[in-house]
Amino acid sequence: MALPGSLRRQPANRGLVSHCTHHHIVVFLLTFFSYSLLHASRKTFSNVKVSISSQWTPSCLNSTAPELRPYELWNSSHLFPNAEEATLFLGTLDTIFLFSYAVGLFVSGIVGDRLNLRWVLSFGMCSSALVVFFFGTLTEWLHFYNKWFYCCLWVVNGLLQSTGWPCVVAVMGNWFGKAGRGFVFGLWSACASVGNILGAFLASCVLRYGYEYAFLVTASVQFAGGVIVFFGLLTSPKEVGLPELGADEGDSVEEDANRPLMGDDDADDDDRNYSIQATDTDNQPKAIGFFQACCLPGVVLYSLAYACLKLVNYSFFFWLPFYLSNNFGWKEAEADQLSIWYDVGGIIGGTIQGLISDVLQKRAPVLAISLLFAVGSLFGYSRSPNSKPINAVIMAITGFFIGGPSNMISSAISADLGRQDLVKGSSEALATVTGIVDGTGSIGAAVGQYLVSLIQENLGWMWVFYFFILMTSSTILFISPLIVREIKLLLHERRLRMLAE
Repeated sequence: MALPGSLRRQPANRGLVSHCTHHHIVVFLLTFFSYSLLHASRKTFSNVKVSISSQWTPSCLNSTAPELRPYELWNSSHLFPNAEEATLFLGTLDTIFLFSYAVGLFVSGIVGDRLNLRWVLSFGMCSSALVVFFFGTLTEWLHFYNKWFYCCLWVVNGLLQSTGWPCVVAVMGNWFGKAGRGFVFGLWSACASVGNILGAFLASCVLRYGYEYAFLVTASVQFAGGVIVFFGLLTSPKEVGLPELGADEGDSVEEDANRPLMGDDDADDDDRNYSIQATDTDNQPKAIGFFQACCLPGVVLYSLAYACLKLVNYSFFFWLPFYLSNNFGWKEAEADQLSIWYDVGGIIGGTIQGLISDVLQKRAPVLAISLLFAVGSLFGYSRSPNSKPINAVIMAITGFFIGGPSNMISSAISADLGRQDLVKGSSEALATVTGIVDGTGSIGAAVGQYLVSLIQENLGWMWVFYFFILMTSSTILFISPLIVREIKLLLHERRLRMLAE
């Protein structure tokens, strides 16, 4: 008995290896490190919050010490009367950054589908590096401290950094098909975690000289990376004469490999001839519209789910070093280095869970199981003792179950959504869909950062973790229709295989 086409699974790695060239490796590495550098510059800000807070608040002096004159000169950096108000402003800056980043993602996705992805990515990296230099280094060198100036710079930085993710996901989607996509994108999406580790390492190395040098180093490296991307990145296979994904209709393996996981397995063959885009005689598909992209199956549900999950993931990103230093009294440099273990867990989680989803050819059930374990790990981490080894282990486990699903949704699943049957043959949907998913997630993360600072100030860190558990549970709730649907498909496929044996 012959199995239906949807059940004739090709080995994921076979299609991947047979079509991999040195161009694929170069694209993988360039996109990986370009986004790692963007994340490193963001991580710098979270790693030096304690130092910035100390610089912006008065230091405790002996009452018998002579008062330095003029007062305005020696106290120009004291923007806030106490550390609590400085902490609240730092949380406000995180919120400002994420809101502008979210708005920029929606725009950058559309721009990326209409302009050269290499130009957009390189411009965003170089210009963002300059803004980070102005924010953290130049203002300190000039002793210029102004809350409104900081806010304006961070709005601009959020808009510029938003060019990164839609562009790199779209480029990766152009080069890598569904064959092994969960594993490849799971491994590749570690770029954010590697950037966090790199940012923490660079900041901890130079922090003793002043927080301004942490910004200087990361901004310089990021600017150099933007220059390399401009001259070295290939945005699609056709730039070097290679066939685009799905171009070879006679290759049954590649045709099966590029059929997205988001497609309807029960659809008739005639339905697959329908496309949301009109036929283009020049073989240059037009970019999909924003509202058309929102109406694609799964986009809204995964966007809402990612809003809750990214809130939790970015709260660890922005506040983990501060939490470790504030709650346990550990030195800032030690807290920066220890926070790396959360990202290590995310790297391993994204890769393993992506590989499992490739084997099952279903994403949602893998996400659901991981998120259920994430609830337990969050509860356990909230009660971690004042022990660095134990804290690091539980932190890595928490990163595995939270960072892994976050990486999958923002990369592999976004690529699946952008290459499903309704936009078949249009790589110009990838950046738009990625911008919608990540933009919605960033809105949730932006709201969350301000809520975290408020909850922590009024109720304490324990209630912050209860809030994280609530948001993780909400993530499962939003994708529950997709979980049920994909589990039914798995059971249906299993029954058909049993009948075929």
